[in-house]
Amino acid sequence: MRNILRDWQAELRQTFTGTRRAVPPWVPRLEEGNDAGYHLPGSAVWAVHGSMTTIVAGIRALLMQTVHPGALAGVYDHSRFREDPLGRLAGTIRWIFTITYGSTAAAREASARVLRLHESVRGEYVDAHGVARSYAANDPELLRWVHIAFTDAFLSAHKIWGRPIPGGPDAYVREWAQAGRLMGVDSPPLSEAQMRQQLDKWYDDGDLRCDERVTEIVAFLRDPPLHPSLRLGYKMLFAAAVSSLEPKYRNMLGLRTPRLGPLPLPVRTGTRATLAVVDVVLGGVRPGGRVGPSEQAARRRLRRLGIAAQDKPPPRYCLKNRSGTQKAPVRGPGPRRGEWGI
Repeated sequence: MRNILRDWQAELRQTFTGTRRAVPPWVPRLEEGNDAGYHLPGSAVWAVHGSMTTIVAGIRALLMQTVHPGALAGVYDHSRFREDPLGRLAGTIRWIFTITYGSTAAAREASARVLRLHESVRGEYVDAHGVARSYAANDPELLRWVHIAFTDAFLSAHKIWGRPIPGGPDAYVREWAQAGRLMGVDSPPLSEAQMRQQLDKWYDDGDLRCDERVTEIVAFLRDPPLHPSLRLGYKMLFAAAVSSLEPKYRNMLGLRTPRLGPLPLPVRTGTRATLAVVDVVLGGVRPGGRVGPSEQAARRRLRRLGIAAQDKPPPRYCLKNRSGTQKAPVRGPGPRRGEWGI
């Protein structure tokens, strides 16, 4: 049984980080640097990105990004998503965690590296209005779409399956706007309302669409080449990402929430259980809770610099009524955040 668990841990690490090692080689370097970085303990970004809900959010972000024809063209024409889907995922995760936990120098370097990779991503596409256009991955408008789709996905998934966000949803959008600026996004949204307004404008203006290439990528995301031991859990997480989408985007993508005849399946409950299992497999349930290696490295840097972490531990769990409205926080035992082993 212990060998099976060890193998499962290794497969999960390989999926998320591109290595079977307990800690990817880039994680200890988050301890380096001479400042606190853009985000501190107790921030909304640390709360959201330290949660297991980011797994669902990642799938949702990929689904959303495909409906913008310009962003889709860059992925379809230049990405090796078919040959090396996990490599692309590992690179994205490295960037996210470096911006979240690294020094400002590390965050800028990571963003500059991504922008350099984008320089050769250019081509032609037909937009949703039938007009032929050129695209470049570093085009500010395309970067804006990717940033907002990402922010929306991570916030939406956390609101469903995560714990309270320090400062609320607006704090997360405002704090993560710094990542958009590092990637060249001009005036990223600073509140949830502004973000939704921008998303609605793209939709209402008819700038989004689903075509045969979107259908192909969605089919790939529905059934990626994962290890057999991970496929059942992934099916639940994909269903969770689909259920978290606004109905208009689900309809655009040709997706439906899972049902058994006329009855909807309990995706939210199943997802919560799946995320808990993944957390346990990665070692998330320990006395006093678990802090992943990336956060540990960031905290060591802060201690070295003499910067005290003033964050208070979040409520252990929160009850929600049937409508999803949060009730009073309740303290008690329960697993802390998982952070995918990184």
